[in-house]
Amino acid sequence: MDLLSQSLPIFSFSTTKKYSYGVSPKPCLLFGGHQRLKLLCLCSNSVSSSFSSSLSSSIFLPFLEEEEEKEEIERSFLENEREKEQIEELFDDPLYKFFKSRTSTQDPPNESKLSLQRNRRTSWRLARGIDTVEESEEGSCFKANREEIEQKVEVSVDESCQVVGVVEEIVGIARNLDENSTLGEHLGKYEGKVGEKECIEVLGLMIGEGMMMSCLYMYEWMGLQEPSLVTSRACTMLFPALGKAGLGAKLMILWKNLPNTWEFKDVHVYNAAMSGLLSGGRYNDAMEVYEAMESNNILPDRVTGSVIITVMRKQGRSAKDVWDFFERMNRKGVKWSLEVVGAVIKSFCDEGLLKQALIIQGEMEKKGISSNTVIYNILMDGYCKTNQLEEAEALFVEMNNKKLSPSSATYNILMDAYSKRMQPDIVERLLQEMLDSAIKPNVKSYTSLISAYGKQKNLSDLAADAFLRMKKAGIRPTSHSYTALIHAYSIGEWHEKAYKAFENMQREGIKPTIETYTALLDAFRRAGDAETLMKLWKAMIREKIKGTRVTFTILLDGLAKQGCYVEARDVIFEFGKIGYQPTVMTYNMLINAYGRGGQELKIPQLVNEMEALNLKPDSITYSTIIYAFVRVRDFKRAFYYHKQMVKNKQVPDPESYRKLRGILDAKAAIKNKRDKKAILGLVNSTMGLTKKKGKKDEFWKNKKKHGVYNNSAKTGR
Repeated sequence: MDLLSQSLPIFSFSTTKKYSYGVSPKPCLLFGGHQRLKLLCLCSNSVSSSFSSSLSSSIFLPFLEEEEEKEEIERSFLENEREKEQIEELFDDPLYKFFKSRTSTQDPPNESKLSLQRNRRTSWRLARGIDTVEESEEGSCFKANREEIEQKVEVSVDESCQVVGVVEEIVGIARNLDENSTLGEHLGKYEGKVGEKECIEVLGLMIGEGMMMSCLYMYEWMGLQEPSLVTSRACTMLFPALGKAGLGAKLMILWKNLPNTWEFKDVHVYNAAMSGLLSGGRYNDAMEVYEAMESNNILPDRVTGSVIITVMRKQGRSAKDVWDFFERMNRKGVKWSLEVVGAVIKSFCDEGLLKQALIIQGEMEKKGISSNTVIYNILMDGYCKTNQLEEAEALFVEMNNKKLSPSSATYNILMDAYSKRMQPDIVERLLQEMLDSAIKPNVKSYTSLISAYGKQKNLSDLAADAFLRMKKAGIRPTSHSYTALIHAYSIGEWHEKAYKAFENMQREGIKPTIETYTALLDAFRRAGDAETLMKLWKAMIREKIKGTRVTFTILLDGLAKQGCYVEARDVIFEFGKIGYQPTVMTYNMLINAYGRGGQELKIPQLVNEMEALNLKPDSITYSTIIYAFVRVRDFKRAFYYHKQMVKNKQVPDPESYRKLRGILDAKAAIKNKRDKKAILGLVNSTMGLTKKKGKKDEFWKNKKKHGVYNNSAKTGR
């Protein structure tokens, strides 16, 4: 025992070394030190006391402690692993990101808080003082472990915030670009700091804000990195956005320069490219992408079928071509779906093949695919466009019987059809039915109501009332709404209110369309205000708004009727430069204007111009010329053009011709009577049958009157 006591050194617990560990500590080493420390303490206490009775127990106790410490090591290691998983889940939590992104404030001190020791356990109590040392060491170890975990959390959060900060920095640079700089010029410092995920986030934010040119430069920069940051996900996100922004040419350049790897030979990438080209109106390019897809043996899916069928419909391809393509898709394994069949039905409805469209719908339902509201909307729209409203109403009832809830588009189709029929009472009933069904009417619903009232001359005030009801409901009017209102004022001959509505439209920041200008021009044409017509026309030229054939006709008629012949000729010249050459109707309006304005002698010149342009006069042309010469009693030219009308077989409808022939027959009878008297007088004078006129008595007038007076006197008696 003395030898044992001499061989053991004496340790002072006040100088015990404090242990610490790094990111991946080795608990076995730490707790191994604990074991050695406990063993030495045990031996030292045993030397100072009597060990005769407790020697055996003091020998076996360290082994028991060692097993317990091993269990504690495994338990703490598992808890550390669990804490790491919780930390990783914490980084992906959006709420955690939100709170970490806010300004941090220092936590208050732990005053009046009860802190419990983690992983408390029962221990062997060997002697006084051993317990105290053991608990102090254990607490220090867990405190160090907790501090290190918190430090790791802070580092990881800082890294995630740094990534979010990089994304925001790049988007901020794109927002504040100088006029003559591009985004790629400012991304040099971010090389190696952003990955594919961050690039996709940047593209998504910039697409949402409409910065499409910055998206292109960002895509270019991604492709220049080593390794390239361009992924198929970036393509499927960028391609449709480019098409909607009208950058189809840029889209085609990006598609043709895609990497020749299997990642980009994916059906989703091709679908995104075709969808973007469809949105941008580049139908031939979309077909080129599909042909490349077939050449690369990429199997299409239902999105491919619906997009290509829509492209074929936009190209004006026949329903037969669409059906052949649909059958070819079926042979390639593309099953019937609502998207594909809906596109096929739409093609048949646009071509007027409504019965065939119903047959396709029936076949689709036989295959177990139930029609939805969109399919019924397509069919109803087809029947409404062919003015078969009874069949459209029947489809509406069938849809309700199948427990399909109609949408706002369903009601808008019916309301637009009845608006064209000028039946505002039915439109009002449908609008009320929408409200009763908890379907909120949109701007199209109220526009149909305004148009229904505005097409009738005496209901323009009700059209204005419907417009006010729309604004009261919190619905912002569009250019179509204002166009319908201006047209209503035009029909009601309220040109001043029409111009005021036009000014309100511009004040609200709504850009007028060519239809808006056409309706406003028609209002001032009806009012006979040639000065305002010229003012509006110059405004159209200044804003580079190209007119239509209707605009050309309204301008020409309004100016010509007011005697502005030079301005009317200028209108013909200007519209000829944009492809609207004068037609027979154009010259009919000019002939009418010249005839009413006392310029009938220039009418033959207009007829010669028509012949030079290979324009054949029609019945309206001849009728207008005849009435123009009859109005000034030039029957010679009137009868001449009547003979030309009959000779060229351009006789008007029976009722109009009966009226014209009646006027000409009356004038011809008078002319023939005069001609007959003139001929008889000539014959009698040559034959000597005429009586010679003698000199009249200077009192013949008095004698005649006297005779009349005497005769009346005799009868009175």
